[in-house]
Amino acid sequence: MRLLVPFDSHDPKTRLRPFLSSGECQAFARALLTDVTDAIASTGHTPEILSTSPIDSQWPVTVDDRPLTLAVNSALEQTSGPVAVIMADLGLATPAAINRIFESTADIVLVPGRRGGTNAFLTRESDFRVDYHEASIVDHRLAAEQTGSTYTEVDSFRLSTDIDERDDLIEVLLHTDGAAAQWLQDHGFALQRSQGVSIHR
Repeated sequence: MRLLVPFDSHDPKTRLRPFLSSGECQAFARALLTDVTDAIASTGHTPEILSTSPIDSQWPVTVDDRPLTLAVNSALEQTSGPVAVIMADLGLATPAAINRIFESTADIVLVPGRRGGTNAFLTRESDFRVDYHEASIVDHRLAAEQTGSTYTEVDSFRLSTDIDERDDLIEVLLHTDGAAAQWLQDHGFALQRSQGVSIHR
């Protein structure tokens, strides 16, 4: 199985500004990527980073600077056999959560995000293609149905939570202790538990 982790190395995590500088967004995105690839590796699979530009990594890196939809569909077209795609900002992902994708016997497995995105998928169907945009999970369900193959969804808090906005950082500090959580702590972020939970710096 080919397991891709798309990564925007040019200008990642823009919605975290102005809470983070451009350089901090870059560094935090790399920390999230580390957590995701480590979790994948712990399942016994080798992650392949699909990056918009060359980056240093212990894992294989394929460079494709086209928009996400074109890059992923190109990889699907060029690959014979199963392909999984797991987004690089799933900072709460664990090996157990990721294994739920692989354990399914369906031809196509979709993992919806909290706001209608598609945070991960596995396809054993060669005709399946993606179209990433707002509420992409709706179109991916339809695309899966149109292949005539079996498909299912994995409902997972850890896999549905992509780290895009300031409040998402709360989840990282609450539920993880990996590279991203350590980066936040090293840069002065902490939880504040007063009249709910918030994050401050």
